[in-house]
Amino acid sequence: MAEIIGRKEELKKIKSLFVSKQSDFLAIYGRRRVGKTFLVTQFFKDRFAFRHTGLSPYEENGQITMHDQLQAFHYSLIRFGQDESIRCPKSWQEAFFRLERLLERKADGNKMVVFIDELPWMDTPRSKFVSAFGNFYNGWATGRDDILLIVCGSNSSWVIENIVNGKGSLYDRMTCEMKLVPFTLNETETYLQSKGVQMSRYDIVRTYLALGGVPYYLSYVQPGMSVEQNIDEILFREKAPLRNEFKRLFDTLFHNSGKYVDIVLALSKRNYGYMRDEISKMVNIPSGGGLTSYLDKLVEADFVDKYTPVSAEGREYYRLKDCFCIFYLKFLYGKKNLDEHFWRNSSGKKGVQSWCGIAFEQVCLSHLESIRWSLGISGIVTTASKYIVRGDENNAGAQIDLVIQRADGNSNLCEMKFLKGEFLLNSTEHALLERRVETLRKAVKPKGTIFPTLVTTEGLKYNMYSGIFQNCLTLDDLFH
Repeated sequence: MAEIIGRKEELKKIKSLFVSKQSDFLAIYGRRRVGKTFLVTQFFKDRFAFRHTGLSPYEENGQITMHDQLQAFHYSLIRFGQDESIRCPKSWQEAFFRLERLLERKADGNKMVVFIDELPWMDTPRSKFVSAFGNFYNGWATGRDDILLIVCGSNSSWVIENIVNGKGSLYDRMTCEMKLVPFTLNETETYLQSKGVQMSRYDIVRTYLALGGVPYYLSYVQPGMSVEQNIDEILFREKAPLRNEFKRLFDTLFHNSGKYVDIVLALSKRNYGYMRDEISKMVNIPSGGGLTSYLDKLVEADFVDKYTPVSAEGREYYRLKDCFCIFYLKFLYGKKNLDEHFWRNSSGKKGVQSWCGIAFEQVCLSHLESIRWSLGISGIVTTASKYIVRGDENNAGAQIDLVIQRADGNSNLCEMKFLKGEFLLNSTEHALLERRVETLRKAVKPKGTIFPTLVTTEGLKYNMYSGIFQNCLTLDDLFH
């Protein structure tokens, strides 16, 4: 069996629930393909008292019915010990009653693990699934001390709304919630090494720019091939495994997925994102409850980040943060007659190199803890954001990649540069950085020291201008 990479805190929590002396309820959610099912099945292996996976509505163009879901649940009951002669249940209330009776027969004093995967898919219209499921746990399992109920769902917004923040019979009944996020660079390196893939850290980051830290996507990376060859094989050849992943990803997560695609496509046009009213105009959705619901679900699903920039505006922005989506929308979405060797033929071109620099900013933003640790400020309370001042006819505006404001009153102004070799600061960029420092100095309160900080690949080449940087972090720091 494959080993579990990373997930140390998650494994610690699962183990503590497994050995507890009471019945427990764990909900695990996170973006599709992030490894939720793998984590649970690898930890417990064959120790399940019952296991079931909801039927995907995507496979049948959304036509999966309550009867289909009940039939699949019925087969799972049989697989784990129910008499085959018993007919299929006609309601979820009856289905969970059958599960209760099955578990009562299996009880032997040890903790019984019940794992229901892709729970949101089972909640078909008018099925009364949530109330029946709530009654199963609240009305039966909580009266025992030998049940560990684990549910998973890629539809994070459904899990949060119905389980984590459920107002019915499940209110305040969940023991533990766990949001699984993509691998860090460090975990990605460990995972690739476990597959026999040998890459420099520079090439790992280049791979991460396209695939992010999603374990399923990384599983397609093959040893003995360059980054360019792997990306072409995974995404650009005619029958590449992830060629149609973007559509499948959104279709399986969201009803009316077209609206969500419209929003992420709009957000992909600008790396620091847009304000709500701007998004409303771009996608023709009123800036009210409807748009709020779409944006909230995209945030919960880890595709979009909501943040307030360090600036005089103080308004919320939404930006696209998922590496895979950013790459796909830039180089594959809507493209016809794709070159099967596109990445090999294009990765050295100026436009692609410029895009890599922008995408590298997102990688850095997703590794803030590594940056804080490397700067020696991990023990200080901080807030981190971009700095944005929108321009007009009299002002060109300003943007700073990352500002880390610290409880000691000081700030780190971070510049991200992705390139092969050391970064050389020239006179033009030096003058621009000085202006950014001065702009930030006027905006932040209290008026502490501002430390210009460089985050780059291989370090800083020293010259007459390089002294402006008070800190220089490299890829090794991001991999910490």
